[in-house]
Amino acid sequence: MKTDKKTIIIVILTLAVGLLLGWLIFGGSGNETTDEHQHETEVAGETTWTCSMHPQIRQGEPGDCPICGMDLIPLEDENDGDIDPMAISMSATAMKLASVSTARVGEVAPVKSVRLNGKVQSDERLVFSQSSHIPGRVEKLLVNFTGEYVNKGQAIASVYSPDLMTAQEELFEAQKIKESQPQLFSSAKEKLKNWKLSEGQIDQILQSGVAMETFDVQADVSGYVTKKMLNPGDYIGKGEALYEVADLSKVWVLFDVYESDVPWVNKGDKVEFTIASLPGESFTGTISFLDPVIDQKTRVAKARVEVINRGLKLKPEMFASGTVEAKLPNQSNAVVVPKTAVMWTGKRSVVYVKNTTEQGVNFTMRNVTLGPALGESFIVEDGLQEGEEIAVNGTFSIDAAAQLAGKPSMMSPEGGPAMTGHNHGGMEMETETTVEKTKPVEPVNTDPAFKEQLTNVYEDYLKMKDAFVASEAHQVMLAAQNAEKSLKKVDMGLLKGDAHKAWMEQLKTLESTINTISKLMDIKKQRAEFARFNLAFYKSLKMFGLVNTTAYFQYCPMAIEDKGAYWFSETEEIRNPYFGDMMLGCGENRETLK
Repeated sequence: MKTDKKTIIIVILTLAVGLLLGWLIFGGSGNETTDEHQHETEVAGETTWTCSMHPQIRQGEPGDCPICGMDLIPLEDENDGDIDPMAISMSATAMKLASVSTARVGEVAPVKSVRLNGKVQSDERLVFSQSSHIPGRVEKLLVNFTGEYVNKGQAIASVYSPDLMTAQEELFEAQKIKESQPQLFSSAKEKLKNWKLSEGQIDQILQSGVAMETFDVQADVSGYVTKKMLNPGDYIGKGEALYEVADLSKVWVLFDVYESDVPWVNKGDKVEFTIASLPGESFTGTISFLDPVIDQKTRVAKARVEVINRGLKLKPEMFASGTVEAKLPNQSNAVVVPKTAVMWTGKRSVVYVKNTTEQGVNFTMRNVTLGPALGESFIVEDGLQEGEEIAVNGTFSIDAAAQLAGKPSMMSPEGGPAMTGHNHGGMEMETETTVEKTKPVEPVNTDPAFKEQLTNVYEDYLKMKDAFVASEAHQVMLAAQNAEKSLKKVDMGLLKGDAHKAWMEQLKTLESTINTISKLMDIKKQRAEFARFNLAFYKSLKMFGLVNTTAYFQYCPMAIEDKGAYWFSETEEIRNPYFGDMMLGCGENRETLK
């Protein structure tokens, strides 16, 4: 019996110890698991920061990208709940750090401020040729220099005329028989009047009874002498001009209207303008005439503004700058968005539309059809409606976040896997491989004179590049013409052997592309040729070098329909010539040539 009690006690103690050990083992493990889960939750809740240009960078706190120095942006959690799977979510903090701001789309009257430059000119209708009605020799000029003011009827020159001497003698003879032949006397007087002699001058001749040897030419109009045609001693024929006289009480201001602005400028438009040499003063006028044709060389039309010249402040050849608030014809209201809201790839234009749900704020990419540009904004023909809210600043940051999350973006409209590296959608960049995977270009010893000539080409190239940055097709065309002239001045005879052959090969591309650019007014086609020019120009500058000049070879992978393209710059600062102010800072330095 005692043995049975001992056995029972041992069994109970064994069970108690087992339960205690089980609780310690499994209970403690459960707490540990809970702690680990909580820790993982805390880690998962932390914001990861990345670079929009180098998405392989991941940091747990904000800062600068260690590769390019750009501000890091937050990488959003891909678990977006019930929101649109094509949208990219952004927290309020992320939007603030990425400088994202939004605005509602509204319909406004499409008005564009068109800037015009021009010059003050004389009114062609008030410019006169002061001619001599008497043939003979100029004995004396009573107005000796241009710019002098003359009054109507003022004597301006003295002329000796044998023909007029003969006509006076005929008058004296006719006077003797005027009682019997009055018609002959009248004819003799009319002959002198045809030479613009006044009745008083003729009476003076008759009273004196002596033929005058010289006669004064009187001014037909009042105005300023703008040109002197003859000098004393010169012989003149009847009707030959002595002076050009301009009445400057009314002048023209002729403004240049670029081909792209012609649809916006019309006869009757009001122009407000200033004169460079009259600071603080402004003038207003109306376009009274617009050239019906475009000048084939300058590619501009002239818009004429007629101005009453009070106080003669406006002088011919003064420079003027004006503005026309032009309205789009046949369109009272239109959807207008800021240029900063639009991302443009060359083929497509996209905006990011803001949506607010219970889960927070998200943005959805939407394709839009753009109409004419209105200075700092675009007309949207299709794709947006009044009242919708869109991102107007920070759109590039939103697009970068969409690319990282594999959502539809400017470069990947259908979406795809999250990006790594700087390949913008995994697309093979033809332009990049052309430069970086071909045989390296080795510098060669070059005649200093050749380097100097090549440096001149480079200096004109920089002006063309700046015109591309400004997206001014006309200025690009003019700058390309100057660069082409510099290129033709390069003496290939200064190169020998293989260097000469290499230059000849490069020159084929350089000449063909720069010539094409100089004849185009389409900025898109100009940029395509510009990309080809840069590939050949890189080989030239790398091989032959420049004189006391540093050139930065820069690259944008999104240029030329996402193929990527290069350009040269005089500074390390990125100013993208393929997108202008739309994505001015997109790109990176690839090489420095010294």
